[in-house]
Amino acid sequence: MTAAIRADESLGPVPGDFDRHTVEQFLYREARLADEGDYDAWEALWTDDALYWVPIDGEGGDPGRQMSVIYDNRGRISTRLKQLRTGKRYAQAPPSNLRRLLSNIEFLCGRVNPVGGVDLEVGANFLAIESRARGTRLWGGRTTYRLRRDASGLRLAYKKVVLVDNDQPLPTLGFVI
Repeated sequence: MTAAIRADESLGPVPGDFDRHTVEQFLYREARLADEGDYDAWEALWTDDALYWVPIDGEGGDPGRQMSVIYDNRGRISTRLKQLRTGKRYAQAPPSNLRRLLSNIEFLCGRVNPVGGVDLEVGANFLAIESRARGTRLWGGRTTYRLRRDASGLRLAYKKVVLVDNDQPLPTLGFVI
């Protein structure tokens, strides 16, 4: 799984066939679906070869050799969502009330994907507000997305969430960040 992360030789210019408005609306929808716990719709956004990564201690190195908060392939994303859907996941009983804001959305580069096309790599800052009985917590950071176009539209091939305080002990992260 680390090949998808370290394959810098596959970087290229920003592909010209991605419309900024369409990309931004996709990212806003992804955030809203996660916030509202619409896990079926959120899961449908991912490609079959997807990777979801939340490193610790900065940008993260090799997730195959270093600890991560989350390092999920497509199968593990599905398992994580099945657990959340049961309503019996202790860390989310009752579920958090969530809202996130996205800003500073930038088209970063193109990246050759395994199916022969070019994914668009996008960066965005975020601030997520989690409200629970124990209080309200702010989660901030930078997300890197890789978006892939297929017959159904845009899909999420990669999501890396770098929390601003990932060098500190984190409270339970029992929701989709």
